[in-house]
Amino acid sequence: MSNKSSIVKRDEAAGRVASIYTELQISRMNVSLPLPSVLKNTFNVVDDAASSAAGDPEEIKKLFPKFYGQPSARLVECDPMACTLMENKSLKIGVVLSGGQAPGGHNVISGIFDYLQERTKGSKLYGFRGGPAGIMNCKFVELSSEFIYPYRNQGGFDMLCSGRDKIETPEQFKQAEETVKKLDLDGLVVIGGDDSNTNACLLAENFRSKDMKTRVIGCPKTIDGDLKCKDVPISFGFDTACKTFSEVIGNVMTDARSSGKYYHFIRLMGRAASHITLECALQTHPNIAIIGEEIAAKKLTLKNVTDYITDMICKRSEAGYNFGVVLIPEGLIDFIPEVQQLIAELNEILAHGGVDRDGVWKKKLKSQSQELFELFPEEIQKQLLLERDPHGNVQVAKIETERMLIQMVEAELNKRKKKGTYKGQFTGQPHFFGYEGRCGFPTNFDANYCYALGFASGALLHAGKTGLIASVGNLGEPVEEWTVGGTALTSLMHVERRHGKFKPVIKKAMVELEGKPFKTFASLREDWTIKNLYASPGPIQFSGPTANDINHTLMLELGQGQPAQAKLNK
Repeated sequence: MSNKSSIVKRDEAAGRVASIYTELQISRMNVSLPLPSVLKNTFNVVDDAASSAAGDPEEIKKLFPKFYGQPSARLVECDPMACTLMENKSLKIGVVLSGGQAPGGHNVISGIFDYLQERTKGSKLYGFRGGPAGIMNCKFVELSSEFIYPYRNQGGFDMLCSGRDKIETPEQFKQAEETVKKLDLDGLVVIGGDDSNTNACLLAENFRSKDMKTRVIGCPKTIDGDLKCKDVPISFGFDTACKTFSEVIGNVMTDARSSGKYYHFIRLMGRAASHITLECALQTHPNIAIIGEEIAAKKLTLKNVTDYITDMICKRSEAGYNFGVVLIPEGLIDFIPEVQQLIAELNEILAHGGVDRDGVWKKKLKSQSQELFELFPEEIQKQLLLERDPHGNVQVAKIETERMLIQMVEAELNKRKKKGTYKGQFTGQPHFFGYEGRCGFPTNFDANYCYALGFASGALLHAGKTGLIASVGNLGEPVEEWTVGGTALTSLMHVERRHGKFKPVIKKAMVELEGKPFKTFASLREDWTIKNLYASPGPIQFSGPTANDINHTLMLELGQGQPAQAKLNK
């Protein structure tokens, strides 16, 4: 891979033409966004106490000797006369979009740009094209107010485009070093999920170990909602994606009630955690929602899950209903212990030699895993053997769990029909909602949150910070009262086995079964099973009484559960 500089011309990269925008696009583009009070005034950046790690602290300490234990930081408003003023010099900053798209990414970039324009006159912001590969190939565009303008408050990542490449080999780190030296970068902002921010920390460690001046700040992005902790209460894009999915789920529910003859099995994006499924359930009240973390905790088998759904269908049939809606997390099969074991064994086989046409590889599976593999429909078997993603994970988006469950439920219902214990009618309709939620107009919450994250990233780099992930808190209050800071990336990490090797990664935040969101859902789901208490949230609103409502999950986690509970009980 070469490292020749490639400056992208404006007409080649811009892509969007505001003159053909719809009224809504123009309206959103011209919205003036609020900022937390601390970002509008003079502030100091204050260090907090030393940090540790989310797990395996000794291993993380060995892997990140320059950063392990470093404190998080927070912005504190102060009197201009008493503040330690940051040096007012121009900066050269790079920004990259990494991983899957999430609504609000453009606002993060807009926030970084606006901070630099307001606080560090003469600064330059370079956008790397196509994700981390743009850093390695030194393919970039210098961002200007004219270039950024058509993307403000718009969905998508097409301002720069993203990518799933990782900077992990010695050669790739060298290419990244050459790029930041060529551009004389003072800082780099990596906008991404858990793996991308792990990569950001590895870059920061590499740069500091070589006494390079380039500092690295991460930014929490993923619609899956599994990149969060006490100081990073939510990843951007989750709010918008859940509201987008919930609108369509509400439409499907109305269709189910109208026809009275279909069971809609809806698989929702979210590979590792069930946050999206849980939030959409809280917003729409399906007849059943499977939460993967509960399946894992109860050590349920695939047959247990099938019987659970089948029992619900039988009960509804007795009540006169032959229709319903079932929500399924994308990564369901990853949560079933027997399937987890099978996948772990398959991962090792694929990492060391792969599979042969004659099926001799199956002898490497334990007998229980071999039996389970043979139970799956042939199409699911093929999907389980697909090439792993860049992070070493099963590509669960390509495993049509909803179709598999329809087949298994239908088979069980036929057995019960023969026994005379089921007399209803069953027709399953499969759906997968995923990509539809990644690039919509960001909600007011995501638009404001991302803009603040961009400003925060600029402020942290201006203050000379590195190895942190931008954090904005106190999100249940008006924007002016939000808090701003940066959290030590190493404090979020532990060690996982990937591609047959142990690697440092940011620990995913799973649905907590003792947390308020799940407990609220658990207290209500029995009523939803038989009673058709479907809620239809409708399209995302940008003005009016519900425009600034944030998702139930965040509200409940912030301890502001009463308003959300009241809405759910209406």
